[in-house]
Amino acid sequence: MRKKEMIAMLLAGGQGSRLGVLTKNKAKPAAAFGGKYRIIDFPMSNCINSGVDTVGVLTQYQPLQLNRHIGIGIPWDLDRRYGGVTILAPHVKEGEQGYWYSGTADAIYQNINFIDTYNPTYVLIISGDHIYKMDYGSMLAHHKKTGADATIGVLEVAWEEAARFGIMNTDETGKIQSFEEKPEQPNSNLASMGIYIFTWDMLRRALLEAHDIHDDTDFGKHLIPMYLEQNKNLYAYRFDGYWKDVGTIDSYWAANMDLIKTTPDFNLYEDFAKIYTSSHHQPPQFSGANSHIRQSLISEGCEIFGTVVNSILGPNVFVAEGAVINDSIIMEGSIIGENACLNKVIVDENCNIGRDAQLGVGENIANQLKPQVYNTGISVVGEGSAVPDGVVVGRNCVIYGITTAEYYINGRLESGQTLDITGEVQE
Repeated sequence: MRKKEMIAMLLAGGQGSRLGVLTKNKAKPAAAFGGKYRIIDFPMSNCINSGVDTVGVLTQYQPLQLNRHIGIGIPWDLDRRYGGVTILAPHVKEGEQGYWYSGTADAIYQNINFIDTYNPTYVLIISGDHIYKMDYGSMLAHHKKTGADATIGVLEVAWEEAARFGIMNTDETGKIQSFEEKPEQPNSNLASMGIYIFTWDMLRRALLEAHDIHDDTDFGKHLIPMYLEQNKNLYAYRFDGYWKDVGTIDSYWAANMDLIKTTPDFNLYEDFAKIYTSSHHQPPQFSGANSHIRQSLISEGCEIFGTVVNSILGPNVFVAEGAVINDSIIMEGSIIGENACLNKVIVDENCNIGRDAQLGVGENIANQLKPQVYNTGISVVGEGSAVPDGVVVGRNCVIYGITTAEYYINGRLESGQTLDITGEVQE
């Protein structure tokens, strides 16, 4: 049997419910980011830039757009006869029932046969929904040097954010002494990035053992504590670069805005560790005689006749004469009508914003249906939606569907309101 030193298992099946309507019809890793990219492009590019040429992508929730985007892996040089990229959906094994993946480790357990095909010495476990550049080869070298059974990528986070993460405590050598999953009162700010390297033969035995105990085996809840209880060698690999979990509307918007600073916190333009994506050849962008563009990221195929400030436009966005876009994200194929004004708005793919419409005005009132999702002043227009001419839309609003003027009371949708004519957003 041919042997791979290390293969990657990329967990890409999450719904991303905290991104609200942006992930209504697609898995979180398939959400657009930075204009022409998808979130999954970042870990996929990290793999090929690190010399990892075998990647299993584990999908589950709404995988259609993700599957189409990945295809056979050509943009990442992963279209290979042996190795390359393989989409791994939940499936029925011979003589058994099929089950959804019920935990991060359970997803790996259900694909043991796939991993065994390559007989790897090491398995890299990564998430499909983080924005970062990282050399997994350096992490593997650290794993070998320390003689670790498992290595966990970690970074220091702000103390007030530590309760959101799995938190490590290490000794002076970096060996992990204890691990707490989202502790209420963390005694460390060294957070797990959800990036693991395991020595495969030991992980394989642990997955079989844990599956006999838990139906929903998870790395943070079960596997890592099991390794510690059994006195396995767990080491932390410290990362000090840019890393963002874009799991909320606010963090998604903020990470996009990081790309357009004068000195970006996360640089897409450097030759080192390029980010690759699947994109068709687009016509060049065009800006009209009266257009004004300042500190913005504009993708291929855009036509801009209005004003775009501190914003990100995906491919083939049309901005009509007199339209003003501030602090916003406009995704591929959307149309912004004449004299429309958008302030701190996320417009998903293939939307139509009518003439003279004003979005993102008024008080910062949390959304009444989902205050935990929409509460930072950002209004969101869902994929394929339409906003009619002349209406005024407040902050923390959600619009989903082809809406017309009669849906807006006195031509307004007040801050914190949801207008869903499909009946799907509340699900």
